[in-house]
Amino acid sequence: MDVEFSDSAVSLGSGDVPVLGTPRVVALVEEATVDAVAHHLKEGQTTVGTRVELDHLDPTPIGRTVHGEAELTEVEGRSLTFAVAAHDGLTQIARGTVQRVVVDRTKFLSRLNG
Repeated sequence: MDVEFSDSAVSLGSGDVPVLGTPRVVALVEEATVDAVAHHLKEGQTTVGTRVELDHLDPTPIGRTVHGEAELTEVEGRSLTFAVAAHDGLTQIARGTVQRVVVDRTKFLSRLNG
C-alpha cells in the first residue's frame, strides 16, 4: 500500500504526527493473514481475528510504500497463528503475531441476530 494521509496517526486518531498509524499497520498485516489462507478454506468458511501482538518499530512517512506479510506458523484445531511483518522498502517497520479462528460464515453471522 502507498501511505496516504488517511493512513496517518493524525487521521486515525492514534496520535498527532503525520506518519503511518499503528491501527493501519495492524489492518495491513491482518489483510496479509486473510490472503495467506483464503485459498485453503472450504466453501462457506472464513477466518476471524482473535488476537494481535504487534511491535511498531519505525515511523513511515506519507508517500512511502509499505508491504505486509504473513506466514502461518501454527495450526491447532480451528486456531491459526501467523508470524507477521511490515516493510517500507528500507526497513522492517513492524513485526508480531496474529491469531485467527476458522469459522462457518453463515453460523458466525447468525450470532449477530441473536
